[in-house]
Amino acid sequence: MAIDATFWVAISFIIFIGGLVYLKIPQKINEVLNKLILDIKNEIDESEKLRSEAKILLDNAQSKLDTAQADGNEILEQAKKDSDHLVIEMNDKFHKSSEIKKNLAENKIIQMKDAALKEIKDVSIKIAVESVKKIINTSVDKSKLDSLFDKNLEETKVALKKINS
Repeated sequence: MAIDATFWVAISFIIFIGGLVYLKIPQKINEVLNKLILDIKNEIDESEKLRSEAKILLDNAQSKLDTAQADGNEILEQAKKDSDHLVIEMNDKFHKSSEIKKNLAENKIIQMKDAALKEIKDVSIKIAVESVKKIINTSVDKSKLDSLFDKNLEETKVALKKINS
């Protein structure tokens, strides 16, 4: 039987495989692959851990942001209520102040009117008394004049009391 080249290739292949097994190359390749798999698995686990921590931090930041927005809205609402209340209060104070000033002005006008009327009455009475004196002096004798004067003086006093009252 003739040994052809295929036979020798098969033998050399078996020797090569045997050499690889003898030198424990498949185990070393298996160990290297297992080490690579373990490293990749550790990196995946580490990235999952970092991702979960990042998600927790994101959730915390989002909740803080929501809380801050709610607090900001609450502060704005309170400021709006306070400003509305202040505007109403200032408006009320203004109206009360203007009402007080109006009342004071009206009272002053009434007082001035009363003083003017009193002065006019006083002057009118004085003129009337003087006129009566002149008329009496020119038309009546002394005894009648004294009695008439006393009578008119009493009537004037009574009239003045009524006017002042």
